[in-house]
Amino acid sequence: MGFSYQLVAKSRQTQARVGIWHTPHGIVETPRFMPVGTVGTIKGLTPAQVETTGAQMILANTYHLHLQPGESIVEKAGGLHAFMGWKGPILTDSGGFQVFSLSQLRDIKETGVTFRSPRDGRIIELTPERSIQIQNKLGADVIMAFDECPPANATRTDVTKATERTYRWLERCITAHERPQDQALFPIVQGGIFLDLRAKAAFDLIALDQPGYAIGGVSVGEAPELIHQIVAQTAPLLPTHKPRYLMGVGTYQEMARAIASGIDLFDCVIPTRFGRHGTAMVQGERWNLKNARFKEDFTPLDSSCSCYTCQTFTRAYLNHLIKAREMLGYILLSLHNIAELVRFTTQIREAILGDRFVEEFGHWLNDPHDKS
Repeated sequence: MGFSYQLVAKSRQTQARVGIWHTPHGIVETPRFMPVGTVGTIKGLTPAQVETTGAQMILANTYHLHLQPGESIVEKAGGLHAFMGWKGPILTDSGGFQVFSLSQLRDIKETGVTFRSPRDGRIIELTPERSIQIQNKLGADVIMAFDECPPANATRTDVTKATERTYRWLERCITAHERPQDQALFPIVQGGIFLDLRAKAAFDLIALDQPGYAIGGVSVGEAPELIHQIVAQTAPLLPTHKPRYLMGVGTYQEMARAIASGIDLFDCVIPTRFGRHGTAMVQGERWNLKNARFKEDFTPLDSSCSCYTCQTFTRAYLNHLIKAREMLGYILLSLHNIAELVRFTTQIREAILGDRFVEEFGHWLNDPHDKS
């Protein structure tokens, strides 16, 4: 089975929409939060545990899997699905974000990017062609085009150069892509904080007619209001009959506002990162489970949540585990946090289907302060 996006419903008051996206490894009911498994694992959780959260699609990272264990090992294992034991859809990032995040270790040229590996110091060259070759071997359902992500404070001149280079690299990615029937290549709209550059980039990428589109280069240092403005202006420009993916965003408010702008898919590392630091995400709030107020609280973490953590353990027990630095505590909080963000997006989905999105989630749309 190939790829197709079915638009099911739209909000009458916003750009919010509900869809069903068909992939070779199953459907994704949008809007939907996707957990991040950078090196082929959702940190601390088994695939079976991740499945219980309601997650339908997960992510992995090309750059990190190239460093360890190497794409040839994954290919010999039967591809990323078989290697990591995940039966559902998978998306791999191209390594383009590392162009941004490893700025002290890399050199960008028209041919591609040269990295000094943070693991062993060896020099690695990542080109658009190489990124696609690696992703073809990894075998994810969705592969991302190799792009240049400029920092939030980049000048217009630098952003223009990066955006134009991203387009040229995309053309090379399309040419290099050898598995278009079972791997959907998503271009990435760049343009920094400049809305006219974003619009031009969107129109240029749409003309190349790929299976889906992503908005990148947000959440790299901009204020929440600026992120919202970029997404609100850019998302409606993208094709209505294809999935729209906002990269690296996963707070309650950012997702709600992006859904109101027409975004379908999200990813972020914060659920497991928070879990590893003893923090729970509960109905829009962040709770530090080390806090003394939980020591004798024998109620569930969230009585309305159906995840294993909330159905089985008390806040007092979680407080004990985190204070004792027991691995189980971090696992249970990570499990809940992923379930919480998946549930948040599925609740929004139900609200859109019932045309109650603004009534039920309007407080996330109007408050200028990030509640997450």
